[in-house]
Amino acid sequence: MSDTPESDRLGDFPHPRETAGLIGQDEAEQVLFDAFMSGRMHHAWLLTGPKGIGKATLAHRMAKFVLRYGSPEAARAAGATGLYLREDDPVFRQGLAQSLSDLLVIRRPYDDKSKRLKTIIPVEEVRRTAGFFGMSAGAGGWRVTIIDSADEMNANAANALLKVLEEPPANSLFLVISHQPGRLLPTIRSRCRTLPLKPLSHDAIAEVLAANEAEAAPDDREAIARLAEGSAGRALSLSAGGGLDLYKRVTNILMGLPKLDVEAVHELGDKVGRRGAEDAYFATVELLTDWLQRLIRAGSGLDTGADIVVGEGAAMARLAKGSRLDRWVEVWEKISQTVARAEALNTDRKLVILTIFSMLENAAAELAKA
Repeated sequence: MSDTPESDRLGDFPHPRETAGLIGQDEAEQVLFDAFMSGRMHHAWLLTGPKGIGKATLAHRMAKFVLRYGSPEAARAAGATGLYLREDDPVFRQGLAQSLSDLLVIRRPYDDKSKRLKTIIPVEEVRRTAGFFGMSAGAGGWRVTIIDSADEMNANAANALLKVLEEPPANSLFLVISHQPGRLLPTIRSRCRTLPLKPLSHDAIAEVLAANEAEAAPDDREAIARLAEGSAGRALSLSAGGGLDLYKRVTNILMGLPKLDVEAVHELGDKVGRRGAEDAYFATVELLTDWLQRLIRAGSGLDTGADIVVGEGAAMARLAKGSRLDRWVEVWEKISQTVARAEALNTDRKLVILTIFSMLENAAAELAKA
């Protein structure tokens, strides 16, 4: 594994290119396999669904499969019944070593100057396709481009991608990953065949945790599966980063609204805001916004599920009762904007945590007086 950070890698877990198996997405995989075997495969696919459900893993499996066989006839002759390649297959090993010359992965690049991953995919990354498609293809004749994820492209990059999709080179395959396809240019969506992937079941999440040797007691795994909301990536992050303990800390603080335990908030900020605690910081932000979403669901009369922390459901109901839900929605949106802006400006992360809790406290106090 390279020491250079990769925007499409989750912590210390295997990268999608390193993963031989794919759990819980049999239907989506079958769609891609059948399309290839038909001999009339669309040149661009938009793989959609929440983060962490296997879209990137599926894209890398498809890319390696296409580059391995090149044609339905070759795949049929080899007895292929799915996209699986053995780990000792030469193409799988080349993918592992990032030495597949007919595969281009476009993602947020690492900035050597700032020593951070860029927050967007700039147009220069998408323009790499010009040189890529200008080279001679390998034996199978295919060139495959994975974009992970299209949501992170800036406007110029999106327009550059659209131009390539409108005039695709021969034997080109684009696997475009999007967590929020509604935010993409309609013209990009119209040039792609959309393949939605479903959130994983609790059983599939448990299988992913076991496959990655995630250490968690059975009861904790059940709680993690519920918090993960169908995302294997999130389940792994929660398991590895002490996410369940973080959730309990966050929830115990929020249950005090409209009055917060200032000392507990500062302690949490110190814990997740320090250098080297990036995973814990992002997990905390996500858990905060998810808790707020559950509060909004409670106010709408929707089921929020059984308590993970005793009393949290009652606290949500209390905060939502008689409240203007649009005010909580507004707070949720402002939190999302604050986090995005803070990353772009490299703002102190403890300050971000304090700001989020302050926003929640102010909103709760305001609504309590209404």
